[in-house]
Amino acid sequence: MISGGEKRMISFGTNDILLEFGTDIILSGISFSVNEGERLGIVGVNGAGKSSLMRIIAGLQKPTSGSVYTQKGATLGMLAQNEMLDSGLSVFDEMLGAFPVLCALERSLADMSLEIERRASLPHDSEYEKLISRYAEAQERFRSEGGYEYRSKISSTLAKFGFGESRRDVPVKALSGGERTRLALVRLLLSEPDILLLDEPTNHLDSDTLYWLEEHLRAYPHTVAVISHDRYFLDRVATKILDIEHTKATMYNGNYAAFTEKKAKNAEILEHHYKNQQREIARIEAFIAQQRRWNRERNIIAAESREKALARMKKTDAPQAAPKDIKLTFGEAGESGNDVLYAEHLAKSYGEKRIFSDISFTVKKNDRILILGPNGCGKSTLAKIIGGMLAQDAGTLEFGSNVVYGYYDQEQQSLDEKSTVLDEVVRAHEKLGAAEIRSALAAFLFFEEDISKLVCELSGGEKARLMLCKMMLSKINLLILDEPTNHLDINSREILEDAVLRFRGTVIAVSHDRYFAKKIATRIFDMSGGDFFDYRGGYDEYMEYKHSSARAEATPAAEAKTESDSKAKYMESKRLVAEIRKREKQTERAEAEIEALEAEKAALEAEAAGEASSDYIRLSEIAAKTAEIDEKINAAFDIMAEAEDFLSQNRENGEK
Repeated sequence: MISGGEKRMISFGTNDILLEFGTDIILSGISFSVNEGERLGIVGVNGAGKSSLMRIIAGLQKPTSGSVYTQKGATLGMLAQNEMLDSGLSVFDEMLGAFPVLCALERSLADMSLEIERRASLPHDSEYEKLISRYAEAQERFRSEGGYEYRSKISSTLAKFGFGESRRDVPVKALSGGERTRLALVRLLLSEPDILLLDEPTNHLDSDTLYWLEEHLRAYPHTVAVISHDRYFLDRVATKILDIEHTKATMYNGNYAAFTEKKAKNAEILEHHYKNQQREIARIEAFIAQQRRWNRERNIIAAESREKALARMKKTDAPQAAPKDIKLTFGEAGESGNDVLYAEHLAKSYGEKRIFSDISFTVKKNDRILILGPNGCGKSTLAKIIGGMLAQDAGTLEFGSNVVYGYYDQEQQSLDEKSTVLDEVVRAHEKLGAAEIRSALAAFLFFEEDISKLVCELSGGEKARLMLCKMMLSKINLLILDEPTNHLDINSREILEDAVLRFRGTVIAVSHDRYFAKKIATRIFDMSGGDFFDYRGGYDEYMEYKHSSARAEATPAAEAKTESDSKAKYMESKRLVAEIRKREKQTERAEAEIEALEAEKAALEAEAAGEASSDYIRLSEIAAKTAEIDEKINAAFDIMAEAEDFLSQNRENGEK
């Protein structure tokens, strides 16, 4: 790493890049530089040209004009979006390709060793002495370049990405698409280029692997540039942000949070300057018009002087409108019953591989459930079973009364690749008129020139928008979302989050997006480690609970065997304290909810006694709404009573 007092060399940069496709300008005037050791995050809406710019930097695509420069002698490696390895080699042997020099040295050492062994019993001549000398030099080089560690480095990195000992001899071709993409990332990280370019590297990573990647990149000794829509990832990794908007690029120092704050402030300042200048221009033009109306010589001279001053004025361009965003509000069916979904002893296997077993839970109305766990634990499988896309092997799954669900499939298998965009929506909503469907598609940025495209021609982000459009037109009261933020840009993710929060139904979601998880979850299903844990609380609360439990249980194995009774009690006390904290927060939330509901009920009762007293239709609506509020108040009191019972029984023990 480069120390703070050391002058940084430019690692790579661009000069006046222009990229055109036909008559469309994708990028224009793109000039920036990145110093050694910096970590650049590249952001922008889908279609802004981020991936094209990265391909230009990597030398995989030629710009219309402009140039790219890289530090002399620097190695460069790029992971394209959804890039996957396709090889007949085993997983481990494929990773050896990240170390071609060491592998060649290893083979050379082995050959020289055999030759030395063969000649050992023969008279030692000058050639033998030279061979010994070459072997010693090669061995020292092998050692100094990490030859005795690189195989263990491969093994440990593979393990971090979910490729344990049992999977290292599996042919790469036998892996799933997501696994081969992860493997391509592993190989690139192992090769450790001087300039590391990553296009959406967080796709297909579970939360544990994502955390490891963040830490790895933060400690990376060279330069990194990454395209990502993962806001947490950019906050933790990036030291600079390049924002691509309206074909232009603007560089900001700091992480993603700093960038959003600075961009908003810059937009505010630009708007202020523009309005002030427009007022000044209007004032000058009014003065000129007045002087010309008076039409005396001195007035004409004054008018011409101001016209020259106006011509010399450096005009501030009008702020450009932000890129168009999707407009999303989920259609809502009538209310479901209080019990939305009942599952008992669910189990699923693929062949001899058990995915999960003995899972039981009950989903209540208005729950917003987040399903967590590492890749392969069965999160998406469970979502598919709930969404009717897959049958369980054992167990019972029953929906409550009046439940109407919509299922978002991360694999986008429900889309007909041979259908057009318009026909895909018409097929799902035959009763809707053409105007309503076209209007809905326009809300998801599918305009006249887009709706005749075949689904197979769409990007991942466009397919995601099409699926959300189909869901929006459905009348549902249960949302089942499997990785809904994949392929969506940051603006679209935020719009989706807000739409889910406004949705007055029940939500079951699988997601690795920590911003999304933090905003929407009120209940957690954790499927880690082959277990199923149902936590009633938000994402941050659960992470705190989980980490405090892990710290409490983190004792060395040797000590665990001889753990004393007093230490066991201490560990139990730690768990009890965490549970007490959780129950106290439940009580606080329930009290706040009851207060808000009672205020809403009081307002309705006041309306019924006042302006609505003779409006029988409105009185009927108020009565129904009041009954619904009473039901919610009772449910909140039940939660509070249960929490208070627990606290009264356990608080004294927890405080000891």
